[in-house]
Amino acid sequence: MKEKKEGNREYRSDVFSMLMADKKNALQVYNALNGTQYDDPELVEIHTMDKGVSLSIRNDSAIVVDSSLSLYEHQSTVCPNMPLRSLFYVSNILRRMTKDEDIFGSGRIPIPLPKFAVFYNGTKDMPCEWEERLSDAFLKKTDKPELELVCKVYNINQDKGKKLLDSCSILHDYMMFVDYVRLYLQEKELKDAINAAIDRCIQEEIQPDFFKENREEILRMAELDFTFERRLELGVKSALKQGKEEGWAEASEIINKKDEQLKEMDVQLNEKEYLLNEKDEEIKRLKAQLECMTV
Repeated sequence: MKEKKEGNREYRSDVFSMLMADKKNALQVYNALNGTQYDDPELVEIHTMDKGVSLSIRNDSAIVVDSSLSLYEHQSTVCPNMPLRSLFYVSNILRRMTKDEDIFGSGRIPIPLPKFAVFYNGTKDMPCEWEERLSDAFLKKTDKPELELVCKVYNINQDKGKKLLDSCSILHDYMMFVDYVRLYLQEKELKDAINAAIDRCIQEEIQPDFFKENREEILRMAELDFTFERRLELGVKSALKQGKEEGWAEASEIINKKDEQLKEMDVQLNEKEYLLNEKDEEIKRLKAQLECMTV
């Protein structure tokens, strides 16, 4: 068996992100979550963070509809840090949205209402829905946190997310693709399993145009995603089977290696952002001084 390339689930514009880049698909998800019936895709503004220098601050999907900023994330593993990550995402998005505004001025700058949704489709058994709160991570607990962020997590596996999948064909079709990949992985190599899943989706008229047009990109991105998920799963199983630390060490090594790569790139991005922010602040201070001088 050929050695599979190591994948990183953070370093991808995965199938979910690719689907959500289509305004029609994004609007369908918005309607399903909010009980609305908007039918004009042009009402959707895409605000997903670009790849930039570091993908650690790149979210899967961010859209504005009806004065609401909705951030959508896909997760194949349970992540209690999703509220913290979402805080970074929404801060960067709002910074970009208000970059031409004077935040030091006397007038209030209006911003859209933020909403946070996470779509979970991992193999670990989880409830149909649950919430992750930023305040759960606070070292000092309080009943009235002055800063809070709530992520609503939706389990979109077929056995748990039937109601949502029935009301949203794009999420249903996405999960069909994921399930087919997992099915074919039982007997095929990863790339062959993904190819077989794409062929089956096309044959069964499951987003056929999308899969025909984006086959190569899907193969590349999905291979990274599923390889990471598979290697992490095998590491955990090894630990449970052997009752030793080797399996856990393998899983931890995979995660730690990715974290180190992300941190290194974040340092580069933070340095650039710091310099840009300094310049922006200096420009705003000079503008304020000029305004005072002309009054």
